[in-house]
Amino acid sequence: MNATTPAKAPLTLLTRHSHSSLSLAEGVSLRAQRDHSIMQLSGFTDEAGQSLETQIKATKALGWKYLSARSIDGQNIHDLSEADFNRAADQLDKAGISVIEFGSLIGSWSKSIESDFAITLGEIERAIPRMQRLGTQMVRIMSYGQNPWGEDQHQTERFRRLREIVARFADAGLSAIHENCMNWGGFSAEHTLRLIEEVPGMKLIFDTGNPVFQRDRSKPEPHPWQDALEFYQATKAHVAHVHIKDCLHPAEGSDEPERYTLPGEGQCRLPEILAALRSDKYKGAFAIEPHVATVFPREERRSKRMQKQCYNSYIKYGRVLKGNSLPFNHKLDHQIVATKKCS
Repeated sequence: MNATTPAKAPLTLLTRHSHSSLSLAEGVSLRAQRDHSIMQLSGFTDEAGQSLETQIKATKALGWKYLSARSIDGQNIHDLSEADFNRAADQLDKAGISVIEFGSLIGSWSKSIESDFAITLGEIERAIPRMQRLGTQMVRIMSYGQNPWGEDQHQTERFRRLREIVARFADAGLSAIHENCMNWGGFSAEHTLRLIEEVPGMKLIFDTGNPVFQRDRSKPEPHPWQDALEFYQATKAHVAHVHIKDCLHPAEGSDEPERYTLPGEGQCRLPEILAALRSDKYKGAFAIEPHVATVFPREERRSKRMQKQCYNSYIKYGRVLKGNSLPFNHKLDHQIVATKKCS
């Protein structure tokens, strides 16, 4: 496939009445004042804590009314028992918190395209009534894990499965939206656009941080790192939801980000992406996905000290994005979000 290079946005956020540059926090704050619908904020609260009680607490601490539901007590929400799910739904109702996004494992990067499709169908069957109970319109899906580059990617089977996944949710009046991650669509913006061509009705989640540690397989070897702004510009006509994440390119010989950072401190060009979203009159929601609570090994996350650190870091991340925190010069925050490989 031949790659195209969309026009680049300005390198800074500018006020409407001057040419002075803005920090990320200042730019977000101004946009929120002008159009509240643009900054409808939520987050993957399982990164603040595994219990739903902690997740609700974090959401309220940030003054938000929504969360992106992925796991509770270590289990994805479509894998909870009926009793546990109903208890969680009632708890959310009582707290006045809505679920804006159902963070499923359907077609996840952790699943091989050669896995039994019955697993996926079971997840869909459980997800649909739970989304209806929660009043949630969007479910996050992927295009199955990447096989090593150069091996058969079984793209025809990927297309077939995604068509059925999207159709089943559409039949229930729900939207299945694909996230660019370590899946087939994440190989490049062109791969994602091919999915759009092959899967009628599918929309996209744009994750700002994932391109930073993904090689652009639409370009010649040595396959440079993807450019997140270029990825957005190429796919923006199909973007229905945005995940906010930032990080640094992997170190030499690694495929893991060198470090996850606060929003605007990494290499995803977040200020430019937010400026482009505003210019494009994006009206969807944003979900923070700091990768703080998930970068530490599970045994470390169980300690009270680490649980507190993950909770505080999640709150800090949300406040920085809202513009209610200090400028981006926190030495401590670099230490809080130091990357460790997940277990």
